[in-house]
Amino acid sequence: MPTDRKLGIVMDPIETIKPWKDSSLAMMLEAQARGWQIYYFQLDDIFLDNGIAMGQFRKLSLRDDNEDWFDYGAAGRCRLDELDAILMRKDPPFDLEYIYCTYILEQAEENGVLVVNRPASLRDCNEKLYTRVFPQCCVETRVSRSPEIIREFINQHKDVIVKPLDGMGGQSIFRIQAGDPNTNAIVEAVSKHGKSQTMVQRYIPQISEGDKRILLIDGVAIPYALARLPAAGENRGNIAAGASTRAQALGERDQWLCDQIGDDLRARGLLFVGIDVIGDYITEINVTSPTCIRELDRDFGLNISADLFTCIERRISA
Repeated sequence: MPTDRKLGIVMDPIETIKPWKDSSLAMMLEAQARGWQIYYFQLDDIFLDNGIAMGQFRKLSLRDDNEDWFDYGAAGRCRLDELDAILMRKDPPFDLEYIYCTYILEQAEENGVLVVNRPASLRDCNEKLYTRVFPQCCVETRVSRSPEIIREFINQHKDVIVKPLDGMGGQSIFRIQAGDPNTNAIVEAVSKHGKSQTMVQRYIPQISEGDKRILLIDGVAIPYALARLPAAGENRGNIAAGASTRAQALGERDQWLCDQIGDDLRARGLLFVGIDVIGDYITEINVTSPTCIRELDRDFGLNISADLFTCIERRISA
């Protein structure tokens, strides 16, 4: 299906991905199947030149092959506003360099390029703090850099999870129960001795049933979730922390949570989002580079990337 549409993607080195589970590869394979040309960038390829958003690209051709999944094509330099859409799929850390890149992508967006997700919303919607917009969906939570204020919450709720606001993959997430002799050491470490805002949430026992990843496209939920089950002796439902997985249909409460946030996601230009749900509560709203497309596609015979690109093509044709 020939087309002159051009897709840019900003991501980590393509050589380092795990193709059998990489959502960005799934997206690129779908775009290529629809005839899009794929322009690949890393973070340091994006630059601003006299107010024009630019990028040094390599074209890609992709294969669904776990051993040999891409070839480089032509290299060059282009204005980002020559592209039709850009996927911002750079993994955290969400640091100043990431933020600077969103400003450059925003310049391209202002010149007519659809950027997924919207750069301003990537900056505004911290994946943990964005939950504050939906208190009806969340467990009791406190955010503070004060060890005293954090310990006060621990003493009130007796069993809590403590985590930094900028972590990913289960890094630096701790469970603390009242009376734990390591409480002070953990709070000091995560809050960097009171210099870093830290989230503390009431522990949700239903983590034993899995930390569910639910994907939403333009505010509408894919009707299946990937439950990530903590490994023995673990409190973290993160695949990077050794969790196993189980795909399942959304429950009534899951759908209600998605309905609560869908309109706000659409208003903010967050076309592709992954929420984490434990029990009855949203614990995080992932907007940077949500994953689990390939697992859900495999287990339920879906093509989530096709749904995403139907949405993208509808947007750019409007």
